[in-house]
Amino acid sequence: MNRPGQGEHEELLVRAFVVRPKQERMIELLAKPKRRRDILMTLPHFHDLDPRFAVRVPNAQQSSSEILKLLRTRGAPADCYVVSEKIDLDGQTLPLEAALDAVVGRGMGTLLSCIPGRLAYFEGEAAGKRYVLERRAA
Repeated sequence: MNRPGQGEHEELLVRAFVVRPKQERMIELLAKPKRRRDILMTLPHFHDLDPRFAVRVPNAQQSSSEILKLLRTRGAPADCYVVSEKIDLDGQTLPLEAALDAVVGRGMGTLLSCIPGRLAYFEGEAAGKRYVLERRAA
């Protein structure tokens, strides 16, 4: 299977899980190095997830190990692509387990794309603002 490039991966993530009115602008700014930070800084208090595809992680499953299990049962592979306000993580492809350990409970806005356009995870700044993002294949 060919892996999508950074821009393609981000576009699939945004088109799948961000509300339609915000998609074009977000894709455009993510692609511009000088403007990317503007989008990344919105992630801690991000309100533009499409609620049709966002399922809040249950209170009993708010740890990185439990979230890993939730994602694995939905077919998440070993690695994920990271879009994060934490600059040293942003734009990286990392092992899913390591990425979750780095972001869960850290108060950083982050999107982890597991299967481009199909499965992702969102971590916001507020306690409990954790969502599995999933679109089933047609």
